[in-house]
Amino acid sequence: MHFVKETPAATAPSMLSLHDCLDTIIEGDCCVIMQRFPGNSIDLVFTDPPYLINYRPRDGRTVAGDTNDAWLVPAFAEAYRVLKPGGFCISFYGTSVADKYLTAWKSVGFRTAGHLVWVKSYAAGSAFVQYHHEQAYLLAKGSPKRPRAPISDVQNWYYTGNRFHPTQKPVKALLPLVCAFSLPDEVILDPFCGSGSVPMAAKLSSRRYIGIELRRDYCSIARQRLNEKPTERRNVS
Repeated sequence: MHFVKETPAATAPSMLSLHDCLDTIIEGDCCVIMQRFPGNSIDLVFTDPPYLINYRPRDGRTVAGDTNDAWLVPAFAEAYRVLKPGGFCISFYGTSVADKYLTAWKSVGFRTAGHLVWVKSYAAGSAFVQYHHEQAYLLAKGSPKRPRAPISDVQNWYYTGNRFHPTQKPVKALLPLVCAFSLPDEVILDPFCGSGSVPMAAKLSSRRYIGIELRRDYCSIARQRLNEKPTERRNVS
């Protein structure tokens, strides 16, 4: 397995070869890195961006970009550009600021094609209500073909313990979406890949992946997870 690290802008080539980026985790700012990808080259964008809620778990870990939305439009504008016409972007989002995400997605050209909910058996927190779910929008570029057997918009969740990342998503919960909205050997891009759950789901389902992550520590974790032999994986959480 090989890895790509962002090089300084002054010495970097104007474009990255998509072939050289396949099955890699790229360290750097996705807004900058995606500008160097060819347009209309990605089959599926599947990502879990910051929720814009300044999340602070008890263990003190933080999420880069969670305190402001300066990245929101630039990141999804590039995601839209690199996605193939007729392709999908699946994006988690923060419910309390859903309007910001929807405004940004529509402003760059995406249209909403569906809404997905993962039901949790436990409450992840509470305010006026208890939080028993995660959610994502299915966004379309152009007019994708309708599937013969659409996937349910309500899915099962699996507890990860957030061992690798404070907002870690379970690989088993992502796999059905990867299989429903991409084909084997197609390329899945995760611009906010964190500890690598989406790339892991892509790898396990025989897809190619490109992950981008700003923080070096999470890049290292993602690379380690993806480099493990199947016999070394006790689970795919």
